[in-house]
Amino acid sequence: MVTDRSHVTSVTGVTMTGMTFPEEPGWRRLDPLLSTPWSGDVAPGHALPEYPRPQLTRPRWLNLNGVWEYAGWPSSPDEPRPSGYGERILVPFPPESALSEIGRRDEILWYRRLVEIPPDWRGSRVLLHFGAVDQTAKAWVNNQLVAAHEGGYTAFSADITDVLRASGPQELTVRAEDRTDIEPFPVGKQRNTPGGIWYTASSGIWQTVWLEPVPEARIERLDLTPDLTGVTVSPQVTGGTEVVVVISSKDGELAGASAPAGTPVRVDVPSPRLWTPADPHLYSLRVELRDRHGEVSDEVGSYVGLRTIGLLPDSSGRPRIALNGRVKFLHGPLDQGYWPDGISTAPTDDALRFDLEKTKELGFNCVRKHVKVEPARWYFWADTLGLVVWQDMPSLTASFDGPPGIAPDPIPQAQSHFEAELGEMVTQLRAVPSIVAWIPFNEGWGEFDTARVAELVKTLDPTRLVIANSGMNCCFSRPDTAAGDIYDDHTYVGPGDPSVADNRAIVNGEYGGLGLALEGHCWPGPPNAYEMTPTRERLSSRYAEVSAALERVVTERGLSGAVYTQTTDVENEVNGLLTYDRRVVKVDPAVVARCVQAVIEAGSS
Repeated sequence: MVTDRSHVTSVTGVTMTGMTFPEEPGWRRLDPLLSTPWSGDVAPGHALPEYPRPQLTRPRWLNLNGVWEYAGWPSSPDEPRPSGYGERILVPFPPESALSEIGRRDEILWYRRLVEIPPDWRGSRVLLHFGAVDQTAKAWVNNQLVAAHEGGYTAFSADITDVLRASGPQELTVRAEDRTDIEPFPVGKQRNTPGGIWYTASSGIWQTVWLEPVPEARIERLDLTPDLTGVTVSPQVTGGTEVVVVISSKDGELAGASAPAGTPVRVDVPSPRLWTPADPHLYSLRVELRDRHGEVSDEVGSYVGLRTIGLLPDSSGRPRIALNGRVKFLHGPLDQGYWPDGISTAPTDDALRFDLEKTKELGFNCVRKHVKVEPARWYFWADTLGLVVWQDMPSLTASFDGPPGIAPDPIPQAQSHFEAELGEMVTQLRAVPSIVAWIPFNEGWGEFDTARVAELVKTLDPTRLVIANSGMNCCFSRPDTAAGDIYDDHTYVGPGDPSVADNRAIVNGEYGGLGLALEGHCWPGPPNAYEMTPTRERLSSRYAEVSAALERVVTERGLSGAVYTQTTDVENEVNGLLTYDRRVVKVDPAVVARCVQAVIEAGSS
């Protein structure tokens, strides 16, 4: 039964009541190999209770995070539905994580729980939402199949209204299958046998599961296209006659407009305040779907930041990245989003925000989200704090046999899965103002049809830049096709000295990798980095030396951006600015911030 409705969180000015479940007996927290400051904050009644979808909000919802019944097997995709569930798992933490209570690798996963639908939802359609389930998933409600989804990084939903019982508890069952090392799906850096730059794989439910009551005629999705004077809202709707959009600031309503349902709505903002890393101003949106009588059928909240991204020539005629019509150097760390206690899932929302706050405090204005798609709240914090995001598509292949060289084409089934999930990712994140660039391939991992895939991404979203293959100078990359908007160089320790004679801007998409192992803050096993340093002082001075070299390259080559490896240590990789447990900033923050500002200024003139 739902017994606790006390949790209230505010998102973009809208009050959300997220109902959570009481703690259940039999659940216990495993001790992680390395704890974070938030490990102890995780409990069955407090498992990521925040509203999970900040850019499409409604006031009523039911959080299904918490203790579920669980049965898992290490292999055998033909495993039948279990006759009993002998274990308990804390959703949404993957079973490989200590926070889940399971603490082992499973490839076939079954979840079950009973849910009470609040009585005041009668008359509404009920949607079941999954933030992400790795890798394939099927969901049943009361033994009726309601959803099937492929791909471990994107959200999916199902209307379960017609299979709900008239009263009493509803049975929810989920089966997930994750064959990370052999199945042809995007996996990023997951690997069943981690080591080097490959990390512990995670399976099953790893983002928030929730229920939502909605009207028959409703708003399904909001596609937002901002510019320097306003925003074009393209609502995807089911039914309705007219859509009304109202944009507000903290001082009240500023502007509004309407259009027939299913058509774009243009709203111009008087005296617009633009979104920038220095001033990440966000406007609130209220979107109404009205029927032919003018009555409101559905209403959702959202937000938008007004900004543009593109290329402009500098005084020497070199193409440069321009934010809001002005050349702006984008400088940030490689952010991989791994956690020693939750693996792919941050222990709390505060933890999710923490990495971005530290990135900002170190002076960076950008972050590259590396071969992973995060929960929607991560992008909300990037929008709010003011960090430009380069978004990677998770790579198809997690490892290659043999020496560096051009890897063979992925099999057709893998290519099909990749393109389908790529399209889902772009559609899911296209309203996020902080995202300015898409990266379909990284260093040739699983690369195929590079120019065609880059053009596909550009067709899906012509408003952002495309980096066709980050690190096209190294590793398993194919010959440069000149596709996309940006030429991206990876050089360790670097910086690289890239040059290209065409209409693309140039960036150092990865450099650095300076390592320091701090006793008591390391993952078990031998530490590794591209270059090790003995002390925090030497790490800071070495960072300054590499950054000074980068500043010279930026000036001489006209670079538009640079990404330092990396935000935190990840497992045995100790080249983070912070330790893996997030307890120590390994560099001198003042030194790094000073160096970062010098590079940004050199590249923004």
